[in-house]
Amino acid sequence: MIRIVALTDTGHRLGKKIAALMSLEQTPYEVWFKPQPFIEKVQQAFCDGDALIFICATGIVVRALAPVLNSKHTDPPVLVMDEAGHFIIPLLSGHEGGANQWASDLAKHLSAQLVITTAKPYIEPVYAVGMGCERHCGAEELQQLLETCVAKIGLSMAQIHSINSIDIKVDEVGLIACANRLGKSYQTFNQYQLRQVEHLLSIKSDYVYNTVGVYGVAESAALVGAQYVTDGTPELVLNKVKTKKATCAIAKAYPQHTNLNTTNTPIN
Repeated sequence: MIRIVALTDTGHRLGKKIAALMSLEQTPYEVWFKPQPFIEKVQQAFCDGDALIFICATGIVVRALAPVLNSKHTDPPVLVMDEAGHFIIPLLSGHEGGANQWASDLAKHLSAQLVITTAKPYIEPVYAVGMGCERHCGAEELQQLLETCVAKIGLSMAQIHSINSIDIKVDEVGLIACANRLGKSYQTFNQYQLRQVEHLLSIKSDYVYNTVGVYGVAESAALVGAQYVTDGTPELVLNKVKTKKATCAIAKAYPQHTNLNTTNTPIN
């Protein structure tokens, strides 16, 4: 649900104009004009995960929402506009919540000036997959797991840059075949490289560590794969998903340069 909050008559007219645009896109929305009690209503909407467009002063929004802010990874997107519709600001959850892109799209529809203050607002993240598996796990099973994981977080396979694993899987036929089928780079990293991101893992397995020297193959390989190709700080967007024979995780990072390595040469 999208809530459009307006505090003046002029802002209310703009809110209804925005709502008309959203109705064309069949997006659920509601226009709130001078909602009462204001603080309680907007805080509850925010906590419920509703995307919010405020047509009012930025300071009002900051003071209203400050007590309920949690994390950029979980907070819903929040936009702020002036009542004349001249400027639009993605205030919260710019990258992770999609506020930057949402504001950009809305600015085009309204001929408004987009005002983005987050770093690298127009750079798309690079997504890397990490996979581990039993020896001789089939390419079909690996591909099915990968496709399920990609769909789970709303990505397309075209957005995936590479498939990554630990160096003991450099000759794993199923992983190589899966990567080739999908036209993706297949890269492997040694245990010392993978240990550099262990502080970012969602879970650490002593069993895996005692077996291969790292606390988790899929998550570690995804993180290092994303970091390797971008030089950026990686983060998990999908924690490890496990089947009987394989594991898969997905990480992203923002490029610090544009020379992305897309070859299929394994990296040890």
